[in-house]
Amino acid sequence: MLEIISAGGWMIWPIILCSIVAMAIIGERFWSLQKKYVVPKGLVAQVWKWIKEDKIDKQHLNALRINSPLGKILAAGLVNRYHDREMMKVSIEEASNQVIHELERYLNTLGTIAEIAPLLGLLGTVTGMIRMFSAIGEVGLGNPMVLSSGLSEALVTTAAGLFVAIPAFVFYRYFRGVVDELVLSMELEALKMIDILHGARE
Repeated sequence: MLEIISAGGWMIWPIILCSIVAMAIIGERFWSLQKKYVVPKGLVAQVWKWIKEDKIDKQHLNALRINSPLGKILAAGLVNRYHDREMMKVSIEEASNQVIHELERYLNTLGTIAEIAPLLGLLGTVTGMIRMFSAIGEVGLGNPMVLSSGLSEALVTTAAGLFVAIPAFVFYRYFRGVVDELVLSMELEALKMIDILHGARE
């Protein structure tokens, strides 16, 4: 492994840094985007229980906000629970935009890594070829060891860039899909709460 890294020249180090950042983001997003943390089961039922017991106060709303992303959306709707359905929907949509931004945290960075890693590999290819042709100009074609170092740099950086970019892009698309599913689930839960509240008044 060390031989491969050394063969990649100095351009291998930015690619290694990209791989470390990508792995950290992938691990963090796998942990943070678990459905049980984002859309806890039974939360709407718990909120409805609080409503029936007339426990919706500042303390309960704060507890709901810090409970989960879904809790933050439900709390925004409950603040306007005495207003009409449209007002509740507007407040929920505003809270949803903030929650979506939090769920998409670091995904742009992951997408950027997926884009720039192959470019870094290409740059390493160019520098490796420049190094190889410079060696040809200095010593001619008689020393294959001098030529192979430049060619190794070109090939290793290209492979390393793709090795980082492909998984980064796959997980970027995967997490985008996960966020979309979680947002849909939260919207359905929020609408369920609105229907329960306004259905109880009618």
